[in-house]
Amino acid sequence: MGFQLQDCIQGDVVSGLARWCVRYRWIVVALWVASAVYTGVIAHRVGASYSDSFTLPGTDTQRAFDLLKANFPQVAGDLDTVVLHSEGGHRVTDATLRRSASTMLNKVAGLPHVVAVVSPFSAAGRGQINPDHTIAFAEVQFDQLANTLPRSALKSLVNTAQQVRSAYLDVELGGQGIQFLQQPSTQGSEIAGVLAAAIVLFLAFGSWRGMVTPLVAAIAAILVGTSVESLLSQVMSVAQFTPQLSILIGLGVGVDYALFIVSRHRNNLMSGMAVEDSIGAALNTSGRAVLFAGATVCVALLGLLLLNVTFLVGVAVGAAFTVALTMLASLTLTPALLGFMGTKVLGRGGLRRLEAHDADESAAPRGWLGWAHLIERHRVVLSVLALAVVAVIAAPFFALQLGFSDQGNDPANQTTRKAYDLLAQGFGPGFNGPLQVAAQLKAPGGPSQLDPLRAAIGNDPGVAAVGPAILGLDRTTAVFAAIPRSTPQSIETTDLVKRLRSTVIPRALPGTAIRVAYVGGATGAYIDFAHVLASKLPLFVAVVVLVASLLLLVAFRSLVIPLTASVMNIFAAGATYGLLVFVFQQGHLGSLFSVGRPGPIEAFVPVMLFAILFGLSMDYQVFLVSRMHEEWIHTGDNRHSVTVGQAQTGRIITAAASIMIVVFMSFVFSGVRDVAEFGLGLAAAVLIDAFVLRTVLVPALMHTLGNANWYLPRWMDRLIPHVSIEPPERTYDDDLTVVDFEPR
Repeated sequence: MGFQLQDCIQGDVVSGLARWCVRYRWIVVALWVASAVYTGVIAHRVGASYSDSFTLPGTDTQRAFDLLKANFPQVAGDLDTVVLHSEGGHRVTDATLRRSASTMLNKVAGLPHVVAVVSPFSAAGRGQINPDHTIAFAEVQFDQLANTLPRSALKSLVNTAQQVRSAYLDVELGGQGIQFLQQPSTQGSEIAGVLAAAIVLFLAFGSWRGMVTPLVAAIAAILVGTSVESLLSQVMSVAQFTPQLSILIGLGVGVDYALFIVSRHRNNLMSGMAVEDSIGAALNTSGRAVLFAGATVCVALLGLLLLNVTFLVGVAVGAAFTVALTMLASLTLTPALLGFMGTKVLGRGGLRRLEAHDADESAAPRGWLGWAHLIERHRVVLSVLALAVVAVIAAPFFALQLGFSDQGNDPANQTTRKAYDLLAQGFGPGFNGPLQVAAQLKAPGGPSQLDPLRAAIGNDPGVAAVGPAILGLDRTTAVFAAIPRSTPQSIETTDLVKRLRSTVIPRALPGTAIRVAYVGGATGAYIDFAHVLASKLPLFVAVVVLVASLLLLVAFRSLVIPLTASVMNIFAAGATYGLLVFVFQQGHLGSLFSVGRPGPIEAFVPVMLFAILFGLSMDYQVFLVSRMHEEWIHTGDNRHSVTVGQAQTGRIITAAASIMIVVFMSFVFSGVRDVAEFGLGLAAAVLIDAFVLRTVLVPALMHTLGNANWYLPRWMDRLIPHVSIEPPERTYDDDLTVVDFEPR
């Protein structure tokens, strides 16, 4: 019990910062505007270099890549496909259609960045026409990977190829480069998210000033954050979807954080405080909770670095930096903007009540007070119902399949999807994801020395065909393709790769001229990536849970509260994963969410989601329990503390959650599968967390545990530092000197 010297020092710093920002608000706003403009201009001039490339040390895919890199320079660039489909009873080999297609392919060969074109009508392209001569394809080899190719080069390929379309010849294109080119813009989702947040904020505050402040703070942080991410992509690997993910997170948490501060400020004004005193008190309470909650989100995101996967490093750093900026904007720009607005932030209705000395908005709303008493009286029944809801939503989680969706999951109207379907129709489903087998001979030799290995792989029931072996420059390195019978994303293809690596290849090598052989290629890389993430996920989860629990232990000086929070967050994660499996993997409600064809969950999504939702869940835990903890300090009555804490925070938590949900849901319809998975996953996590876990399970459990909620051994109390998240309100004089403590 009692207040520690550290509390006073921390409070002075936070409140002093708030008051400085109010008094020098023009400087604060100018600094944020200058930062946004300066970083934006620099980022535009330098340009972005986002890349989905990654390394997988210790895997067969990486060994195969390292083996081929020096001896097969032709595999260094992107390989795209032009698919020809004859219609109206014609064949692609008919003289007219063949002449038209050949002329087009000759033009393609002369396009910038194209180093080779293998036509189905050439000797090298034998096998690129299906048996009934209605479907054929040409391979287009670029000199760079898809993520580094200029969009103009890819557009030239599409325009040149589709010029020969006619009533009898359809032309579609596939490959990583084409998929990158046709990715839809998420600007519509971003605008929709901002508009949705504005509507909810206006309904919550009844004032356009109260609506604008959180939005401006969030947008300012996002503008600076995405510009810095663009610059960051020049020096480290940053995934293509990082800007969209950062905007999604930054908009959600940025509006949330500013909302908590603005709400506390409005309550302070209604209780009769002066504007500057009110802002200082709001930052000293809700502002400190924002600082703690945001730090938890950053810690959870940076925990991704433990996975040691280059693909996720840039994502983690970029997203964490954006969250840190939203915290900074909430603690500096928000008080500056509130200083400009004065008491007008209350809106007309609030001003009338203030002038009439009407109700104190800081009092618990009657509806929430009634709900809190209902939880107290029927905590067992309501807990069982809440757990049943979470269990039903989480049930599909046990069928989770990690992987990478292929172009068969693209929307049906996109050319990559049409090309995928045509190749599957003409050559088999596995043709869209050939396996690349890299081998090293014991001495320079010829292609025939690979025949025993090719035969062994071809005899596997999961392999439809094996391509010819091609020797590298040193004649000791060789590569050939193995075509699965199943689609690239299917579990059968994953099982095939495992079988080839563990059984087929080891049995085939003894007594041959082959030293080693590895299964790689894009399909092998996706399988290895999913395996690496799945194997490291338990360690990552354990570390994030441990660090977050330690932070809560220090903040609330309790052993039980961190444990409760961690269990609830795991419940939220399980339910979120279950919903993703239900929608994206099993295909239920797919038409509603524009999911496209069902497929596996992107391997990196569950890992990223856990880091983000664990941090976001801690936000609500902090805001809920900090109010309970404050009452506990004053009264020592657990029942009273839990009831009052829930009643006074319920409205603001659910309002904040509603904003996050509408923002996140706007990204579900972006047309980008992985962004849609993040949007639906985060929206579901916040919905379950705020409206089920923190509204029912947490208070019910805390009522059940009683005073044990606040238990901490004395020896541990002496060891850990005393840091308060929300201290009692304080009164300051003009020199920022604490003159009194006032419990709320």
